[in-house]
Amino acid sequence: MTTVLLADDQEMVRTGFRLILSAESDIEVVGEAGTGVDAVAKARELAPDVVLMDIRMPELDGLAATRALMSDPNPPRIVVVTTFDLDEYVYGALRAGACGFLLKDAGPRLLVEAVRAAANGDALVSPSVTVRLLEHLTTPKQAPELPEPLSPRELDVVRAVARGKTNAEIAAELFVSLSTVKTHLTNVQAKLSARNRVEIAAWAWEHGIVQ
Repeated sequence: MTTVLLADDQEMVRTGFRLILSAESDIEVVGEAGTGVDAVAKARELAPDVVLMDIRMPELDGLAATRALMSDPNPPRIVVVTTFDLDEYVYGALRAGACGFLLKDAGPRLLVEAVRAAANGDALVSPSVTVRLLEHLTTPKQAPELPEPLSPRELDVVRAVARGKTNAEIAAELFVSLSTVKTHLTNVQAKLSARNRVEIAAWAWEHGIVQ
């Protein structure tokens, strides 16, 4: 069972999310918070697996709340929920340690997928959201010299991740096994010091790796 905390200053949004998630047999909403301060307190009290974190909240915004929670010894997985016009805040939240994001109007299926992906240690990287956001945010700059350079195949995997491909889609595209893709991703994360695939995608767009 995946436990979830809903952090949003709009009660209607929290209610809608609760109804959608509670309909799933493997997800339990264990709490709600209407402010950033309350979100941090509730997350520390309830220790949910996943926090759905709004960006624009009173007292403490979602970016600051994310940073506060990510400084804890065992932070929850945080998925940022926002609207596209707040993209600079989303990027900051991802850099602060959030494992993914979705738009408030993304729909029930993507909401559930985002929670499950976060709970599984992955991140929802949707082509319709992530790629558009990262393209909009980043001005490509030369990639820095890495202590251990990425191999050509690892670069292929990075580009695919940045285009929003799932592991299964990457495996099919590169004609390799799923376990091979996972191995490449593990190696890439270590070389880039990236916490998740969202940071891998951000690095790729930021440094003009995507073709």
